[in-house]
Amino acid sequence: MTKPRSGYTLPVFACAAAIAALEHLQDQSPNDKNTVTVDLIDPPETAEIAIEQVARISDHAALGITRSDPGDNLDITRHTPVWAIVERIGSNINSLEIPIKIVGGEGVGMQKKGEEAAIYKYAKSLILSNLKSLVSLGDRIQVTVILPEGKKLAKRTSNEAFGVIQGLSLLGTTGISQPLSVPEQLEVYRETLEAKAADFQTLVFCIGENGLDLATHLGIKPEQIVKTANWLGPMLVTAGCVEIESILLFGYHGKLIKVAGGIFHTHHHLADGRLEILTAHCADMGLPTPDLQKVLHSPTTEDALLYLRELKGDWVDRIYGSIASAIDHRAAAYIHTHAEVNVQVGSVLFDRQRQIICKSAIGDTIWQQICYPS
Repeated sequence: MTKPRSGYTLPVFACAAAIAALEHLQDQSPNDKNTVTVDLIDPPETAEIAIEQVARISDHAALGITRSDPGDNLDITRHTPVWAIVERIGSNINSLEIPIKIVGGEGVGMQKKGEEAAIYKYAKSLILSNLKSLVSLGDRIQVTVILPEGKKLAKRTSNEAFGVIQGLSLLGTTGISQPLSVPEQLEVYRETLEAKAADFQTLVFCIGENGLDLATHLGIKPEQIVKTANWLGPMLVTAGCVEIESILLFGYHGKLIKVAGGIFHTHHHLADGRLEILTAHCADMGLPTPDLQKVLHSPTTEDALLYLRELKGDWVDRIYGSIASAIDHRAAAYIHTHAEVNVQVGSVLFDRQRQIICKSAIGDTIWQQICYPS
């Protein structure tokens, strides 16, 4: 079986464009130079990134352009242009001050909470680390990242569900883009799980980058986390086969709610039913019919959650407690059916504001056992 080709995450291409622009601005590279070297930091290796164009746009600014290449991954950012404008904005009188300012331009999303550009920790550290040594002594520069197709592409993502509007986010915890949507990648994920099972009896399953980032922020050891992408079912079975004792499912409620309905491949192209599952649990808890109709016809599960929070009473706690318990039961039963072993499964669900909605009883027990103060 041919191993799928990995690529690089969006922050790497933004950083490469910025390096090319800065070197050109400072006359440190010839016009025909067509690649730059980026230190990925995580993993600790370098990458050669192709530069499509570079040019001065004023005496104090230059533009670098590259294109995203996420590897064998069905990523909507494939081949999208990534621009970086680097401009001198003054002198760096205070030697302790970081001489680089990073801002988001056209196509880079804004965080609803705080109204800041959606340029996250890894992207910032990557750009600062690679450019700091290149900045001329005494200069201060501004790096403006531009994604010309960002607003259009953002309409095809779940960014808005996580509070990012008007564009794409520069999100990620690593420079390598794994081909998540290619079946062969499941084997790589399984190998990772098996390796971690040698060190831990309890593992935390996260479907995507938001879960990974939030889990570590809340005090879960990265070494204990396994990314499943949308292959939750096969990964649960693999965990049973390697004799994991307990699993914590940590995820966005709009994804994990599918498991409560017996859906174990969570990509929306294969199965959805989220609002139907939520409405069924609302009905089981006795929510009045007019409210059930509001929930069922909500645009998204996030909108439905917001509606439930507006109602008097403890509806959210009761309904999501029911959902979390169903997730635990369905996941444990799935493992037993396919691997013939008993594994304790708990769940923790969070919302688009990255706030925890609920923990199942089992999920809370596991959480207390594995979390350390952040």
